[in-house]
Amino acid sequence: MFASEIVNVNPNNLNTTIEFLTAMITPALLISATGSLVLSTSTRLGRVVDRVRALEIRLGELIYAEDKSEVPLYEKRVEVIVDLLDKVTSRSRILQRAMGTFYYGLGFFVLTSVTIAVAGIFNIYKWLPIPIGIVGIMFLFYGSILMLRETRMATATVNAEMDFTWELARRVAPKDVASKYKGFETGEHKSKPKVSRTLGGE
Repeated sequence: MFASEIVNVNPNNLNTTIEFLTAMITPALLISATGSLVLSTSTRLGRVVDRVRALEIRLGELIYAEDKSEVPLYEKRVEVIVDLLDKVTSRSRILQRAMGTFYYGLGFFVLTSVTIAVAGIFNIYKWLPIPIGIVGIMFLFYGSILMLRETRMATATVNAEMDFTWELARRVAPKDVASKYKGFETGEHKSKPKVSRTLGGE
């Protein structure tokens, strides 16, 4: 009897079951992707917080230095650190907003799965998962835009610190050493390593 029931399975019911399972899997994939974004955003936020604390320590050391005249580029150092603090503080706020946005999207994707299950079991409100899923996708899209903005700010922060480090190196380095890299800051030229002619160099 059991074998005959398997043979006589209604293909329409089977197709409906497969469609139902497929509909349930789609939000699960979005949930997994959003969870990965939440994890990476949380990691970046932790690094930014550590960066703020390190800059705060550096600023405190400069402020309480006994002989400020002995510190090379003292005023420039303070200016750069304050500027970096402003940038990393803005980054932390953007990351907090992005993480909150991703959590909202995560919640809507979970709700989408629930409404799909309710619509499939009770055969009611079949249209409801669609707007809920769209709202979750919009949160995911907005969070991605915030992360792009934060990435650009992170690049600006790194460039600002590298520019200051380069300026400091030129000030404290011997003149014969600094003169070799005079055009590095503007990108006018790059020093070329001397290669022996026997190795194919000019």
